[in-house]
Parts: sequence; C-alpha cells; structure tokens
Amino acid sequence: MRGREMNLRHLRAFMAVCHAGGISAAAGSVHLSQPAITQAISKLERGLDTRLFDRSNRGMFPTDAARALLRRVERAFDFLITAARKRREDRARTLVHALTSTQLRALVAVAEHGNYSVAARAEGVSQPSLHRAARDLEALSGETLFRKSPQGVTLSPYAAGLLRGARLGFAELDQAIEELHELRGERAGMLRIGSLPLPLGTVLPAALNRITADRPDIRISVRDSPYAGLLFALRNGDLDVILGALRTPDPAPDVEQEELFRDRLGIFCAPGHPLAGTTPDKAALSRCQWVVARDKTPTRVHFDRFFAQQGLVPAVESNSMLLVRLLLSGSDKLTMMSRTQVDEHLQSGALVELPIRLGDAPRPIGMTYRRDWQPTRAQAEFLHAARAAGAETAGRNRLWEY
Repeated sequence: MRGREMNLRHLRAFMAVCHAGGISAAAGSVHLSQPAITQAISKLERGLDTRLFDRSNRGMFPTDAARALLRRVERAFDFLITAARKRREDRARTLVHALTSTQLRALVAVAEHGNYSVAARAEGVSQPSLHRAARDLEALSGETLFRKSPQGVTLSPYAAGLLRGARLGFAELDQAIEELHELRGERAGMLRIGSLPLPLGTVLPAALNRITADRPDIRISVRDSPYAGLLFALRNGDLDVILGALRTPDPAPDVEQEELFRDRLGIFCAPGHPLAGTTPDKAALSRCQWVVARDKTPTRVHFDRFFAQQGLVPAVESNSMLLVRLLLSGSDKLTMMSRTQVDEHLQSGALVELPIRLGDAPRPIGMTYRRDWQPTRAQAEFLHAARAAGAETAGRNRLWEY
C-alpha cells in the first residue's frame, strides 16, 4: 500500500478513536455510526497488516504502531488544512473533513498531465470517473480549481496550494507506512533523492553504498535534473533531500541547507592539449573552444564573470561529466569545472589542470531538505551516511585548498 491509496475517511476515524479512547466516544466527533467506525478501523488494520489497538472492556488503546501512525496522519491532515486555509480559513477544516483520497489523486493526476483523458489512463480509471472526482473537489472547495487553456487543463492558484498540501500529505503517509514496516523488523525503507552533477560522482555513490550494505532491500530513486525542478519537487513532497551546491541566500523559507564539504573550480583539458603545462592568459584561453555547465548554474555564473570582458560563449553547454570528459579527450576544448568532480580523472591522468587562479570562493556543497521534514529511520541513516561521505571528501579536498 502507498500513502495515496489510504482512505481518508478511515484515517479520520482512526484519529478519533485514538483521541477518544473508544469507538462509541469517537462516533460523534466524526459523524459516523459505531459500526462504520468499527469497519473503518478493521479495513485500515487489514490494509496495513498491522494491529492498531489493544481492545478491552475498558476501551481501545493504541499500540506502538498506532502511535507512530497517528503522528504521521496528523501531520498529513495539518498539511491539507494549511493548504486549504490559504483563502478560506473559515472553511478549511470543513473542507479537509470532507475530502477523499480519490479527489486528491484526481487533483494530482490532472496537475501532472494537464489533460483529463491522459490523467485517467495514468490513474487506471475511466475518464468520466476522474472528471467527476475533480469536479466534486471543485464544488466541495467552493473555488475555481481547473481552467482550460491552449496548453490543456491548468490549476488556479488556490488549486496549486491544495495540490502541494496533497503531495506533502501523501508523502507523510508514505513515511507512516515505512515506519510500520520498521516496527515489524523489516529493514527496507524508501529514499527519493535529487542530485546535481557533482554529488553524482562523489558523495552520493559512497553514501548509497553505505546504506544499501546495511539495508539491502531499501528502495532508492535518484533524480538528476536542473536545480529549479529539484527544489520544486522537494518543497512539494516528491523528494526527500537534494545533494548539490548550496545556494546563497537560502532558496526558499521552508527549506534548510546543510554543508558537507567545500569545493573549488579549476580549468581542465586533455593531457595532449597545446596549453597543457603552460600558464595561459585570458586572451589565449578565450581563443579556445569551451565546454561548460548550463546557464544559471553556480559554475556557469563564475565562468561568465571570469570571461566577461572577452564575451566568450561556450561551444557546448552540459552538466554531464561523461560527455565533458569525452569531448575533451577527442579535441582541444577546455572546461571550467569542480575540482572535486574531476579528482578521479586527474588521478588517472585522463585530465590535467591548468595552473590558473580563478578568484572563486570555496563553494559549499551539501544537502537541502524541508525544515518541517521528519525523516524515517532509513532516511535518517542516509543523512548520516551522506555526512560521513562528505567528511571523507572534505579531508581529501584539503590537500589542494589554497
């Protein structure tokens, strides 16, 4: 089971029983009959394959699993309430009390695909049923959520906020399920990592090898894409952590940055390059073809500053270390890149560094995660592994600091 598949009505009944200490006492607060609550708890326990309550004639008492689940479920509903009150604070709790998982899944699917038919196929439901769920959500909220445009179906600002609450809520329920597995002694877990190019070849493999050695059944997804896309995914609950160059100032008020090590830039070429072994000036460098990072990345910003007077435009823009190395090995091109990222290639002799000071300040490389994120045990162990790998990298980097 995934978090998005959990029944919100069952979860509301579960919370009520936890707080009231019994089914009869909970019935009034969730406006459900005692048999309906009994059935909801039973279905929830079967779906999670977990006993949630110790039952006696004195009441129903939450198990350790129930207490762990309750903490996550309350956080999930808090995310939804925060999103719902952006414009209608008076109706936020009423709206969230009536929401269904089907409606929220429809919202997420339409947002991702921009088309009801495509969204329905992706969800494995009929187009009329998905469209009905989307319209029911719109009627329930009392707001315009979906707008037709030449590009397809788009979301209103209110719907975008509700979408974020849904994604964060679903992510919290995913973590709840992982914690229940952990309580049963199943050391699996789930990680969703966003990575910029530098960590892909340095700290990330080391950290992943550490955690997979301890948790061979863990499920790990690594997404490498431009920073803006990774940050959006992180803030919306689709990623747990980002590894890469840290931003100044903080990129958003709801994220936290943690430094692992510091990096410097350098200019590199193939061993047979005409400039290898020399100390060329900017004029000589500007006559060469260059392969550099894509626009608006920290490395590219420094490249543009360094060659501002020459107006140099790179021949190739790419963040792929493999492509950069192959381009350099088959030509007289140069690159400006992280020294940490090319350290292995310098050690093997595949690349050489030109002895040129770039005037760059050491760049902090580290992890970015949401301030309100509460990692599972597996996620916390990954953070520990990343910190250990970062400390090792920092130790090696001190050899060439200047």
